[in-house]
Amino acid sequence: MSDKMMELVARRFRMLGEPFRLRLLQQLQAGEKTVNELVSALDGNQPNVSKHLALLHDAGLVGRRRDGTSMLYSISDPMVFKLCDLVCRNAARRSRREFEELSGNGKRKVKS
Repeated sequence: MSDKMMELVARRFRMLGEPFRLRLLQQLQAGEKTVNELVSALDGNQPNVSKHLALLHDAGLVGRRRDGTSMLYSISDPMVFKLCDLVCRNAARRSRREFEELSGNGKRKVKS
């Protein structure tokens, strides 16, 4: 992978490393929304929501279009949800494994 490609991948992961941005993406998964709709749904404030949407837009994860006086935001790269799904499934497997080990139900390795 070239240095430029590594930087692009790292930038994408940085965008997904902020829980509030993940919540924004989750809201947009159902369809496009205005900033005010997102502010209301996330119990946030307009400047903060707008800032995060701008970052997601610059990273190519969110698209926007003007409708009269409103700006509507939508997902521009649905692959982000596949990535989130992979991470969530992996975290769930890891949590189950840790729970089994803590509860004594996990397979214990026997030293030979």
